[in-house]
Amino acid sequence: MKAIVYTQYGIPEVLQLKEVAKPIPKQNEILIRVRATAVNSGDVRLRKADPFAVRFFFGLMNPKTPILGSVFSGEIEQVGSSVTLFKVGDPIFGHTDMSFGTYANYKCFPENGSIALKPINITHQEAAVIPFGGVAALHFLKKASLQQGQKVLIFGASGSVGTAAVQLAKHFGAIVTGVCSTANIDLVQSLGADKVIDYTKEDFTKNGETYDVIFDTVNKIVISNSVKSLTINGKLILSAAGISEIFQGVWVSMTNSKKIKVLTGVISHTAEDIHFLKELIEVGQLKPVIDRTYSLEQIEEAHTYVEKGHKKGNVSITLQSL
Repeated sequence: MKAIVYTQYGIPEVLQLKEVAKPIPKQNEILIRVRATAVNSGDVRLRKADPFAVRFFFGLMNPKTPILGSVFSGEIEQVGSSVTLFKVGDPIFGHTDMSFGTYANYKCFPENGSIALKPINITHQEAAVIPFGGVAALHFLKKASLQQGQKVLIFGASGSVGTAAVQLAKHFGAIVTGVCSTANIDLVQSLGADKVIDYTKEDFTKNGETYDVIFDTVNKIVISNSVKSLTINGKLILSAAGISEIFQGVWVSMTNSKKIKVLTGVISHTAEDIHFLKELIEVGQLKPVIDRTYSLEQIEEAHTYVEKGHKKGNVSITLQSL
């Protein structure tokens, strides 16, 4: 089968299209014919080993997992002998968590992983881009115990996590303010945001507004300033936090007088989360946002574009399975 393989960390050119062995499913696994995947910020960080701490988990000198890609949509081609939840031919989508491997024609995955039948009203390309931003946004909004009527500000509202967070927060009944650049205002409004702030013209920390939850999806806010814009017992979500931001968050949680909690850490998800996203898609309350679509052979170009940090929503990758 075809796969994008990288054997060293670095620039997009380290990603090479190669022929590799087709995987064989174990008893509890399904073999997925991947029809679409996506390039997200996590893939870029792993490819670059940035921050350096990535190397302690994924290979100190060279990557231990040579095929990137954490999301997918496709069909089941083969099932292991003990599989009962799915059958051959089922269209499915999901998130591989830390096993990666979807920059390839085929991927084996446990039947009880973060997967579900593909929503009936969207394509494989659309389904593949949902899980990355969707599970991240859902994880943190649930962790923040977002309630109906609360005010939430989403910084980076036009990105992969941001577009999902706007829609999920509206589903939970929140009053949503999105923050993005001028070019993305219409997009964020179309997703249901009650108000949109253009960060090139206005600093949300200086407009006198306060919020129950501030969700930074892109690691761009100034934490000390943002805390001032939170209500008592407010929540500050730092979904893209680096090491220094995590330590700042711990310090703020321990020392601030407003009893503010800063939420960071590793994202967790289950099949139930993917099922939840599927149901919202099928009733029209969660829509995929795709900026550009590339073929697997164009993966270098896709990574180069995503690394610039200006994509709207997601970047989809289509595959011609052999």
